[in-house]
Amino acid sequence: VQLQASGGGSVQAGGSQRLACAASGGPFSTYVMGWFRQAPGKEREFVALISASATRTLYANSVKGRFTISRDNAKSTVYLQMNSLKFEDTAVYSCASSRMWTTFQRNYEFWGQGTQVTVSS
Repeated sequence: VQLQASGGGSVQAGGSQRLACAASGGPFSTYVMGWFRQAPGKEREFVALISASATRTLYANSVKGRFTISRDNAKSTVYLQMNSLKFEDTAVYSCASSRMWTTFQRNYEFWGQGTQVTVSS
């Protein structure tokens, strides 16, 4: 499975950004999809995940109520809508696929290349 993330850029604090991750080469509709992020000087961390059928979602406490993960299986794409962005949301955001309902990165098989989101205060 190949994953291609897009939609990053620069945004002011309080603003919104929508990321997309397009998948190809595999049965997208059977995978749990997750978003992770890595801020400068920090380890990569879990942000959100969504079940294969989009019936379940899970968020990190730091983004709960501000970010929304969704997917369109017909388009083999998962999205991350980010609202009320904060300076501390600045990071490289990556999408990944898993066959498990998990927040652990080691259980994600395929990863996109990441897209930079920069929030200015």
